[in-house]
Amino acid sequence: MSDAIYDLVVIGGGPAGYVAAIRAGQLGKKVACIEMERAGGTCLNWGCIPTKALLKSAELYRTIQKADAYGLSVQGVSFDFEKIIARSRGVSNKMAGGVEFLFKKNRVDYFVGKAQVTIPGMVEVTEGAQRGKFFKTKAILLATGQKPKLLPGLPVDGVRVMTSREALVAKAPPKSLAIIGAGAIGVEFAYFFNAFGTKVTLVEMLPQILPVEDEDVAKTLDRSFAKQGIATHVGTKCDNIRVGADSVKLNLVKDGATTEIEVETVLVAVGITAALEGLLSSKVKLELDRGFVKVDANYQTSVAGIYACGDIQGPPWLAHVAMFRAINAVNGIFGHSQPKQVGNFPGCTYCQPQVASTGLTEKAANEKKLDYKVGKFPFTAVGKAVAAGDTEGFVKIISDAKTGEILGVHIIGNEATELIAEFGLAMNLEATVDEIHHTIHAHPTLSEALGEAAAATTNEAIHI
Repeated sequence: MSDAIYDLVVIGGGPAGYVAAIRAGQLGKKVACIEMERAGGTCLNWGCIPTKALLKSAELYRTIQKADAYGLSVQGVSFDFEKIIARSRGVSNKMAGGVEFLFKKNRVDYFVGKAQVTIPGMVEVTEGAQRGKFFKTKAILLATGQKPKLLPGLPVDGVRVMTSREALVAKAPPKSLAIIGAGAIGVEFAYFFNAFGTKVTLVEMLPQILPVEDEDVAKTLDRSFAKQGIATHVGTKCDNIRVGADSVKLNLVKDGATTEIEVETVLVAVGITAALEGLLSSKVKLELDRGFVKVDANYQTSVAGIYACGDIQGPPWLAHVAMFRAINAVNGIFGHSQPKQVGNFPGCTYCQPQVASTGLTEKAANEKKLDYKVGKFPFTAVGKAVAAGDTEGFVKIISDAKTGEILGVHIIGNEATELIAEFGLAMNLEATVDEIHHTIHAHPTLSEALGEAAAATTNEAIHI
C-alpha cells in the first residue's frame, strides 16, 4: 500500500510544520513534509511576512511625507500600489525558497499537495500532483494551522468583501474600507490602507482595540489612530451588512443606537479557526476543544501516534509560538528531551506606533488580586527617540510589589517589537525590576526606556 516509509510525516509546512520537519531531520530521522500550497504556509506566504513588507512601505511613505521635519526637501512623492504589492509577494517568494533550501539541507522529503490521515500510521495525498501517494510512518504530526473566520451570510469575493488573504493582493487601495475586528490583523491593515489614502473605519465588539493588550496601550494607539485619520468604534457590533455592486452598507450598533455607513470594501478580521477540512478520514476521530485539536503534555492527540502542534492546537496563534511548540513536539516524539509547554511569550503588532507585550496586563493583575507595582516611562524623555522624531508611546512594567518579579511588560512606540525581547529573557531567567534597572543600557538608545521604566517602579527614574 505505501510508497514510502518514514519516522515522521508532517502535514502542513507553515512555521509549525516546516520547523518540525527540519528539527526531525537534524535528529537524523527520515521525515516528509506535505504542504498544500508552498513551504512556509500562511505565515510566509499569506500572513506575517508579506504584511510586514506592506507595512514597511507604508511606514516609509509616511516618513517621506514628513521629510521637512528632518530638514529635507522631497517633492512630488507618490506611490505605485501594484509595485508595493509585487514587492510584498517577492519577499514571500524569497522566504519560501529559503525554507525549501533548508528542507534539502536537512534531507526532508517535501511534497506539495493536500494530505489526509487515513488511519494511524498512514497518510495519503488526496489532492495535487502527488494524488494517490501513500506514506507509512511511525508518527504523524498535524500542523495545518488556521484559516480566517468568516461572517455568516457574507461570502468573500475579493472586491467588496475581503479577508487578509485577498487584501494582500489588492489591485488598488479602496477609497473607503470598514475593517470588522480590531485585533492585530485588523489594526495592521487599518494602518496600511490609511497610509495610502483609504478612509478607514475600524470596528471592534469588545471595549478596546487590540483587546488582548493592556488598556493603557490600547488607549494610546486609539489616540494615535485618530490623529492619523482612522475612525475607531469599540463596543460596537456590525449588523445588517448589505453587499451591492459598487459598495457595502452596514449598521454600526452601540448601546442600542444604530448608525449606517457605506464603504467601498469590507475586510473581515474577526479571528481564525483550525484548518481541519479533509485532514482526517472517517476512520480517525480526534478529541477537539472548541474546534481545535486537543493534545496532552507530549503534544499527542487522543489517538496514539498522532501528534499536533501550532495554531491547530489553539491559542496563542503566533508563528513564534508555533515554532516553539514544533521543536518541543519533535524532541518529545523521538525522546530527545522532555517537551516544554508555552509559558511567557511576546505578542507583537506592527502598525505605527508598534505594540509589543509579554505577561500580565494590569487588568489581569487586578483580577488576580495581586499586590503589584507599575513602572512607566515615556519615549518623549528618551534622547534617541527625540532625535529620531519618534516619541509616541511608553514602556510599562508590572512587577510584584514585594519580590520585584516581573509580571508583565507593555511597550507602545517605535521598535517596540524589537525591544520586548529583553523582557522575554528577563522573565525566563526570573529577573527582577531591580536587575533590569541596574543593567547598563547604552546611551543614546531606545532601550534606555526599559531601564528607566524599571527604575520608575520605585520612583528612581532620572529623566522624568
